[in-house]
Amino acid sequence: MLASFKEYWRTLIQELQQGWVGLHLVLGVAIVSRFIHDLISNPTLNKSISEILIAILLGLYLRNSIGLGERVKPGVQFSIKHILRLGIVLLGLRLSFQDVIATGVTSLALVVICIIIALLLAYAAGRIFHVPARLAALIGVGTAICGNSAIIATAPVLEADDEEVSFAVATITLFGLLAVLVYPLVGHVIGLSDHSFGLWAGTAVNDTSQVVAVGTIYGEAALDVATIVKLTRNTLMAPLIILFGLVYSRVWNRKMSTKATEAAHLNIGKIIPGFVIGFLIMSLIRTVGVALGFLPQSVSHPGNLQFAADILKALDEVSKFAILMALAGVGLNTNLASLRRIGFKPLIVGTCVAIVLALFSLGLILFTPLGV
Repeated sequence: MLASFKEYWRTLIQELQQGWVGLHLVLGVAIVSRFIHDLISNPTLNKSISEILIAILLGLYLRNSIGLGERVKPGVQFSIKHILRLGIVLLGLRLSFQDVIATGVTSLALVVICIIIALLLAYAAGRIFHVPARLAALIGVGTAICGNSAIIATAPVLEADDEEVSFAVATITLFGLLAVLVYPLVGHVIGLSDHSFGLWAGTAVNDTSQVVAVGTIYGEAALDVATIVKLTRNTLMAPLIILFGLVYSRVWNRKMSTKATEAAHLNIGKIIPGFVIGFLIMSLIRTVGVALGFLPQSVSHPGNLQFAADILKALDEVSKFAILMALAGVGLNTNLASLRRIGFKPLIVGTCVAIVLALFSLGLILFTPLGV
């Protein structure tokens, strides 16, 4: 374990050294987005456009009008991968451990049902529109679990080729981008509470970065719930990947290749992603700190713990800005021209899965005890 930890930090430092140029661009987009947000906000009417949405749109504009040089790309990837996880980990300091566990446990049934529905929909739509089984499976797992991360992790187990992976990633990216724009609007139109919207975003939006974006745009309380539910989904990725490998070898009567077997075994040791553990640790620190009296129950009413409250507030601001940088990176990383390669049939499969899952999840939240 110590060797793995050292290897992780060695890799992290190498990626940071390679990505410092791109990180400057990501930082610039984040700062400009916050400036525009403050400029157009109207405190009197309590109306403004989210800085997250501004960052994504500004990043999209820069990527697709000017382009992204090769020296910049590693830094953009670093922000999406590592800075987003930092922001999520620090989010744990806002929540009590009991609330995190309670929300995760109560949403587990909702998450499992939605995963099953997404996978069945992808399989059925793939059969109807004659999409290759591996591509349909990748779209299904990307929608059901963890977006692009799940696709990339599952591909070796299914022995998918590069074209199938790129089609699946492009499909998930497209619908995730649409979710960022559409979900908050739908939530406000039908009057969803922050809790209900957080459940909806956490179960129906694809990638972790997209869930964070959608939750942040709707509100802090919605972000808290959406993050917990999404992290609950993430913990199910490894068991699902192993299951996919078993089904693939049985149904197609094939012996898994060495590479596929190694990918499946690798995921057994990663049942809970590291940043999920970090999030839980931060939440536990907040809970224990409040219980022992060295952290305030509320940052806005710290009592005689003003210094501790200031530290918590500062770390919360770091979390918010880290998420802002990461979502700026998402915009910069999205090449709309590449989405044209998706093709009609995979797009139809993705559309069916995304729309039906969104409606099914919303129905469960509004009309069953699972949404409580």
